Amino acid sequence: MSISLTPAEMAKYIDHTYLKPQASAEDIRRICAEAKAMNTASVCVNPCWIKLVAQELAGTDVTPCCVVGFPLGANTPNVKAFEAAEAVANGAGEVDMVINVGAVKSGDWALVERDIAAVVTAVDGEAKVKVIIETCLLSDEEKVLACQAAQRVGADFVKTSTGFSTGGATAADVRLMRQTVGPEMGVKASGGVRSYEDAVAMIEAGASRLGASSGKAIIEGCK
Repeated sequence: MSISLTPAEMAKYIDHTYLKPQASAEDIRRICAEAKAMNTASVCVNPCWIKLVAQELAGTDVTPCCVVGFPLGANTPNVKAFEAAEAVANGAGEVDMVINVGAVKSGDWALVERDIAAVVTAVDGEAKVKVIIETCLLSDEEKVLACQAAQRVGADFVKTSTGFSTGGATAADVRLMRQTVGPEMGVKASGGVRSYEDAVAMIEAGASRLGASSGKAIIEGCK
């Protein structure tokens, strides 16, 4: 039987996300106002907006969240570490970093781990780290190995997608990621989660967080 969530319960799964390059300050303030009204888990934005988001969300339960190495993951570990540390200094309580996909495809797992570890070390426990593995570009074996690498170096979540590549979250990928990391680590489904039905499918597959720009539509779909 399908799970049934109240609007308040569903809201706490959602990272209310706005990552468009053309986002204006007005857009960011609107997203923050929506997130506060819904009481979502977080507001997720590009690094240039995290200070504004932290100001807008001050005194609420909604966490400021920032992407790092986004959307390609092709920066060096030192650059990602600096970006993450600056995001935390500007008020981020969560950091969503993109894995080095090229290192994964090259089988260079030492670099993959070093890349994630640089961000984990940089935030120094002051923010949760979510590792975007970009599932649409990986084989199932690579997905498993990427999740294991993130887990080994102390990341808090693994996340399916940026939403900027060739595909988004699938229930099958979420299920595989959950099976790989076990019950303790977070799994975030992101990319293409647009309706209440999409959200429920991801949660039933094992997602503990949902990245979505359609948070309002998802919550309005709650019975």
